[in-house]
Amino acid sequence: MLRIRDYRLGLYTIGDNVTESPRVRIAPSPTGHLHVGTARTALYNYLFAHHHKGTFVLRLEDTDEQRSDEAYTKDIIDGLRWLGLHWDEGPDVGGPYAPYRQTEKVDRYNHIANQLIAQGLAYFCYCTQEELSEQKDQQKSAGKAARYDNRCRHLTSQRIEQFDSQGRVPSIRFKLEEPRVVSWHDAIKGEIAIDSSDLGGDMVIVKSNGIAIYNFAVVIDDLDMKITHVIRGEDHIHNTAKQILLYEALGKTLPHFAHVALIFDAERRKLSKRQHGEAVHISRYRADGYMPEALVNYLAQMSWTPPDGRESFTLDEAAQMFDLSRVSKSPAIFDIARLNWYNSNYIRKLPLSTITDRAMPFLPEQSIKDMHRFDVEEIVGCVRDGLTVLSELPDAISFFLESSVDIEPEIQDTLLSRQSSQKVLCAFLQTLPTLPWGDHVKCKAAVDAIGQELGLKGKDLYWPIRAALSGKTQGPDLGSIISILGESKVRQRVESTLKLCHHL
Repeated sequence: MLRIRDYRLGLYTIGDNVTESPRVRIAPSPTGHLHVGTARTALYNYLFAHHHKGTFVLRLEDTDEQRSDEAYTKDIIDGLRWLGLHWDEGPDVGGPYAPYRQTEKVDRYNHIANQLIAQGLAYFCYCTQEELSEQKDQQKSAGKAARYDNRCRHLTSQRIEQFDSQGRVPSIRFKLEEPRVVSWHDAIKGEIAIDSSDLGGDMVIVKSNGIAIYNFAVVIDDLDMKITHVIRGEDHIHNTAKQILLYEALGKTLPHFAHVALIFDAERRKLSKRQHGEAVHISRYRADGYMPEALVNYLAQMSWTPPDGRESFTLDEAAQMFDLSRVSKSPAIFDIARLNWYNSNYIRKLPLSTITDRAMPFLPEQSIKDMHRFDVEEIVGCVRDGLTVLSELPDAISFFLESSVDIEPEIQDTLLSRQSSQKVLCAFLQTLPTLPWGDHVKCKAAVDAIGQELGLKGKDLYWPIRAALSGKTQGPDLGSIISILGESKVRQRVESTLKLCHHL
């Protein structure tokens, strides 16, 4: 009986009977770092599961024994956890859970493959790699699409004995029904129809080394794990058609499919390692000091629009609002400027203690090792309004930690040579003994009082002092700079700058 999706309840029904909550999964292959697109797909699966009070599963599709690497496995797990996308079950008791792995189920895949052979739905293929390559070359020369010609479908027993005697080890191929239109209703794309003649001929489901290939293993896994929704990138659409034929051959009910549009760059090229390097990896953004909240917020709205149109939201808020019907069919454009806007906002609004904790790996260890936590937090709080990413911190705070600063030559020529600048610095130096150190508001007020006395304001008042203390005319709040540096450093820097002025 056809299973109908009831979006109001977040449950599945057979007739009028409520049977189960949704189960979704993210199933990356550990053959590379966690990709931005994979992270977005994981996020949508997570949001869907949490919105409908279902289950989110992580499964590693690691049957590519040559390219799979434990370093990539760690990168994927660490990246998902960093984003806050925690899965709800795994082979471990308790949590945090380890992921499921396809390589733990080799016998299971072979058992099902042998069942398909016994039913006449699959067969042994003895073609060598050289023969398959020759076939592809011939098709390419003739201007035809590459496809297997199903030559081993009807091998005689004598031919099989001959191949066996030659020491050939067969793979197992699944018979693709042709002609046939494979169609389904996609929860994002709508109606999709694929001609089976475009699927490349009978497909290998188990390689000659006994390892199941992706399209076969994923169906068995999704059935065993009772996955109800398969939410993944639209580059899997043709895979879905193949998998639907496998579901039918196994006599099983299909899950609901939803294919998310791919991510492109501004020039409408698919976001890929080859074209964009490390910019496609989540680990790059983690290393650069992006906030996971910002990345989650940005990835969520990349192809999905909240019903109330809001731009910023937490992971929990997104889960409450998430609906597949609001996921766009059109390709998403990765806009680094937009991501940076989100990140700078989160750096400003997250608790200062949180930002300081995250900033510690970016701070020069030797310079802060003897500093009190309060002082470190004060420095980070002073500069964070001007940060886009935390990796900018060393340069932003360097003038706080150094014994002296270098004033840019242009500032010396255009600013410090002015008589008014020297008057400001002299008056400020005389005020130092009376400054309320530790109170940035009152320190700033003291500077304003100097301006009233001298009849100066704005850059004529603030820039000479700022340049003397930080080496630049732009930066964080001047009162905070004065307060954090303290009397000794402020005095030394102002006196050094006045000496410089006398030599200009």
